[in-house]
Amino acid sequence: MTRLRTRFALACSLACSLVFGALTAGSSGQALAQERTSFKIAWSIYVGWMPWAYADEMGIVDKWAQKYGIEIEVTQINDYIESINQYTAGAFDGCVMTNMDALTIPAAGDVDSTALIIGDFSNGNDGIVSKDGSEIAGLKGETINLVELSVSHYLLARALDDAGLAERDVTLVNTSDADMVAAFTGSDEVGTVVTWNPLLMEIEAHPGATRIFDSAQIPGEIIDMMVVDTEVLEANPDFGKALVGAWYETMALMSGDSASAIEARSYMAEQSGTDLAGYDAQLATTRMFFDPAEAVAFANSPALAQTMDHVRTFSHAHGLLGDGATSVDAIGIAFPGDQTLGDAGNVKLRFSADYMAMAAEGAL
Repeated sequence: MTRLRTRFALACSLACSLVFGALTAGSSGQALAQERTSFKIAWSIYVGWMPWAYADEMGIVDKWAQKYGIEIEVTQINDYIESINQYTAGAFDGCVMTNMDALTIPAAGDVDSTALIIGDFSNGNDGIVSKDGSEIAGLKGETINLVELSVSHYLLARALDDAGLAERDVTLVNTSDADMVAAFTGSDEVGTVVTWNPLLMEIEAHPGATRIFDSAQIPGEIIDMMVVDTEVLEANPDFGKALVGAWYETMALMSGDSASAIEARSYMAEQSGTDLAGYDAQLATTRMFFDPAEAVAFANSPALAQTMDHVRTFSHAHGLLGDGATSVDAIGIAFPGDQTLGDAGNVKLRFSADYMAMAAEGAL
């Protein structure tokens, strides 16, 4: 099965985003803040983002856009990081991404962004698998293969910390997602890997493999979101309403065991390179917020700020907040209720429950 999502902020990608973002921000920021009737969003293949493929193909996005007298172009980008880079450079008004990547690419690239839709969090979709050990503490002195500076790297850091260890206690080997399965199954020298589904399920099925930690043990920390340009959203609230309306209509259609739900998930499975059983298996380890009220509660929870404190601490320690970030507080992160982490005068990532609340209240 092919890779569904490459989720890492490579240093070169970040540098390109910073440079291009800086060049375009001054020339296009004012224009972006104007009222408009045409918008573009980007998505890439992953279990929690396949609803955008269905919503686009079935005309759900168009229906909601027409309701508000606007047009929304939906584009699939095969390279996940490239999609975020293009969003950061101003080619798209919205893009799917994780909470960590939203902080380390557009926010670090000086693009003020809003998490419009909190779609899901990884609840076992990311994990650590070992041939030798039965617990994280046993990894001390071991070599671990993973995609460095990715959510896998973040997951490992959190796991080591929980076990009283640090990254200096292990040796990391940067391994592409395309090579991860072969590295684990084809070499006796590779004993432990950190990866995501569907690679995780394939690796775990290897004889002698044991999952020793996964994202279900840090629930709510690896979050999948639709992120939009804050200036565009503030000038064009109907853009946000249309996206949120289309999303939750799709959520209602795909959940459950009705014929229409099975048809929707079957389409998403096919588009992501698997079958219904494979897609449903990935959904089982993904905490989807099918009900907008649940997403609102998640956004309003104090736990979200605690999560982002973990994420920004990891990101700063690994140089992912940009060359000018002299401390973990360099970039401001805003939450519902006027709570802010970091520099309140430099807020570049905002978590909003406003539009999801409209969906929950039937006000769209």
